[in-house]
Amino acid sequence: MDDSKLFKVFELSTLKMNSIAFFRDWGVMRWLRLLLGLYFAYQAFLLKDNISGFLAAFLLLQAITNTGCCGAGGCNIPTQKHVENSPENIEYEIIKPK
Repeated sequence: MDDSKLFKVFELSTLKMNSIAFFRDWGVMRWLRLLLGLYFAYQAFLLKDNISGFLAAFLLLQAITNTGCCGAGGCNIPTQKHVENSPENIEYEIIKPK
């Protein structure tokens, strides 16, 4: 095999891997962004509205790249890193009514 055929085989294999990675990890929010982006693109085309077009492009870009408004994982709630198996000693004081 000469170098040009080898390069084409390598190019096709990387293209295949990238397309496989694109179809993984589709959650509810990613589907919602895709559907809203397609809806706003349709509305922008019908109404010839630039604002709907920009919103559609923004939502479709987020769906394709799997990012949110805050970036990749910027809005996540931090997980607790240290978990203790033993509870702390809690002192209770009994209060009796008068």
